Amino acid sequence: MGWHVTLLTLFPDMFPAMLGQSLAGKALEDGKWSYHAVNMRDFATDTHRTVDDTPYGGGAGMVMRPDIIEKALLSVEKPGRRIYLSPRGRVLDQALVTELAAQSPLTLLCGRYEGIDQRVLDAHHFEEISIGDYVLSGGEPAAMILMDACIRLLPGVMGNEETSGEESFANGLLEYPHYTRPAQWDSLIGRSYDVPEILRSGDHEKIRQWRHAKAREITRARRPDLLAEDE
Repeated sequence: MGWHVTLLTLFPDMFPAMLGQSLAGKALEDGKWSYHAVNMRDFATDTHRTVDDTPYGGGAGMVMRPDIIEKALLSVEKPGRRIYLSPRGRVLDQALVTELAAQSPLTLLCGRYEGIDQRVLDAHHFEEISIGDYVLSGGEPAAMILMDACIRLLPGVMGNEETSGEESFANGLLEYPHYTRPAQWDSLIGRSYDVPEILRSGDHEKIRQWRHAKAREITRARRPDLLAEDE
């Protein structure tokens, strides 16, 4: 059946969106991964299909009700690992992506409004994962990013299986610079740029060393925190 994700969301029509295009879309067609979007409003009991209420203790915004979320979750036959997309969660990195890509099924809870009632997170052992230090309107875009990062690691999704091992974060470093034809490029702004000579030398060991050195140089300049444990 391949890698499977269940999405608990108020906006099921947001999916698959970008995940239905390019490599992820082809992999979806080929059955390498699948998803099911559960509309949490289907589990509301009132005429207006209400899924939120005012927060205890006061404050701005509305909070999603635990009973509605629980009913939606319990409708899933095999929820697997439960994840709530939240800015207060563990930050998603390549190591965690690799871990999640090797697990199936997953259930991703996409919050809206001011947040989720804590009790349902505690009762059903949701772990919280963040895609970065900023706030979105809802968890759906974050879920798509998590899924995209995982899907491209699934067997047979990427055309060159070696590529993923050379990308940013795969080996703890940012990626080295890339170049292609023409070897000499005359920019329309009046400057000329050449491909580094070493990359045209045909000496694969020297090219490997150059790329590694450049990766460390870029990482040191832009993300020195990634080198902290290595130096």
